[in-house]
Amino acid sequence: QDMVVGLAGGTDAKFAGSPYPSLDGKGKPLGEHGGNPHQPIVNGLVDAETLWSCTTCRACVEECPMMIEHVDAIVDMRRYLTLEKGATPNKGAQVLDNLIATDNPGGFAPGGRMNWAADLNLDLLSVRKTVDVLFWVGDGAFDMRNQRTLRAFVKVLKAARVDFAVLGLEERDSGDVARRLGDEATFQTLARRNIQTLAQYRFKRIVTCDPHSFHVLKNEYGALGGDYQVQHHSTFMAELVQRGTLNLSQHKGASVTYHDPCYLGRYNGEYEAPREVLRALGIEVREMQRSGFRSRCCGGGGGAPITDIPGKQRIPDMRMDDIRQTAAEVVAVGCPQCTAMLEGVVEPRPLIKDIAELVADALVEEVIPSPSVAAKREPAEVH
Repeated sequence: QDMVVGLAGGTDAKFAGSPYPSLDGKGKPLGEHGGNPHQPIVNGLVDAETLWSCTTCRACVEECPMMIEHVDAIVDMRRYLTLEKGATPNKGAQVLDNLIATDNPGGFAPGGRMNWAADLNLDLLSVRKTVDVLFWVGDGAFDMRNQRTLRAFVKVLKAARVDFAVLGLEERDSGDVARRLGDEATFQTLARRNIQTLAQYRFKRIVTCDPHSFHVLKNEYGALGGDYQVQHHSTFMAELVQRGTLNLSQHKGASVTYHDPCYLGRYNGEYEAPREVLRALGIEVREMQRSGFRSRCCGGGGGAPITDIPGKQRIPDMRMDDIRQTAAEVVAVGCPQCTAMLEGVVEPRPLIKDIAELVADALVEEVIPSPSVAAKREPAEVH
């Protein structure tokens, strides 16, 4: 992102009139080639490490005046490396094997997908058949930190009396990681199985806490026959707030900033709903300099934590520097990857909380009135 003038600041004067900025001495050393139609793209024109270091944050696409889809090209070239060469770096191959064997990237036993909700008595779609909302849990179900977010959102759904259910053990990974790592075959296998499962039931919309699952279900399943109305949980909670179905107390104390997830913001244009929810809690967001469509990535997308290409500085550390400049004590997030990456920054640092957790903390429980004295049972007449 620091190569993009719109994000890094400054001007593009050094590049003016230079077709190959690295060759004529006018620009930064960005490459060593002047174009060669006979040279292979990967490891010829583009280094493999360059492809794998991309977080697919889409900042380059956002700023490009020619509207070039750089990220799609990068994922296409990754597909060549993964499927043709078998050259997925570091833990990439293991994650893809896990997806094939267990339907989740962590390789956890599929039977444990709903352990986080053992005491919540959630309705299963296989039993209900028809509901208003299908809650897509995602692979955060296997992560103890993200389970807190899932439980918080369930609390919000129940407080708003939403008619919802989950797929339970029928749910599989959405396939996002497989596609970003270049394994198109595994992505399509997972997607087709999920589409086949969803075709058995009726629901008005899918709601999920994961922007990556949200993006795949909303924008990529359609090509395989899966057309659904899909919402991120922040958008859904904003609707609940607008309808007045949530009884919320006002946030007091800690100052808050908000981190925009790439797959919610730049990919899907949703910037306002999370902020609307925070305003409903009485929170005045301390915006970072790089926020909204110019927000800095947390470093968790595109399989980057899996391929783990070394660099001079960790991206989440850079983002935490942005956060510290606001002096906020709490960072509101809306993505399990963002939560994991920002919480991985060495303390001391601000507290990281999902928007669902902030809303759940602010819920005002209804008090059931005690029976009146007049309604008490009269003593029996004695004869």
